[in-house]
Amino acid sequence: MSSERIAWAVERLGIRPRHRVLEAGCGHGVAVSLIAERLDGGVVLAIDRSPRMIEAATRRNAARIAAGVVALQRAELADADLGEEPFDRVLAIHLPVLQRGDPARELAVLRDHMAPDAELHVSFRPHRPAEVEPIAAHVRGALEANGFAVARVETADLASGRVASVVGAPRDSG
Repeated sequence: MSSERIAWAVERLGIRPRHRVLEAGCGHGVAVSLIAERLDGGVVLAIDRSPRMIEAATRRNAARIAAGVVALQRAELADADLGEEPFDRVLAIHLPVLQRGDPARELAVLRDHMAPDAELHVSFRPHRPAEVEPIAAHVRGALEANGFAVARVETADLASGRVASVVGAPRDSG
């Protein structure tokens, strides 16, 4: 795991102090920590399907959990209890279901839990730099086919490798 690429992905979010943020696939909780540092009155909900990852994220963020800034949940994205309040930002770093295959169910869940002006950031670092564009094209197509407008694709060459983030927003359904 490269904290450099995680920091890059979190920086792209443009988090404001009172934002409600969802991280789908939180892993060890590194991004959760970086997001929580930027909040003052906001909250971050992080989900992961792995009990080991939730345990690690819980240890890393124990003080913020106790303060009510961070909540963690072990769940598949499509089955998570995301509550009633919409999210301002959603971050998914290297979440395989969004990078290949058909993530229609997962994207519907996200779209239904996002504020009208929210952003979804799908960030990844493939094993080979040449895979960035094909993966970004797949993510873009999946977002556009499932109710999102793609705002931009950002890339960077970091010491840990080439990274990208596809940024989308829920399309107005009206």
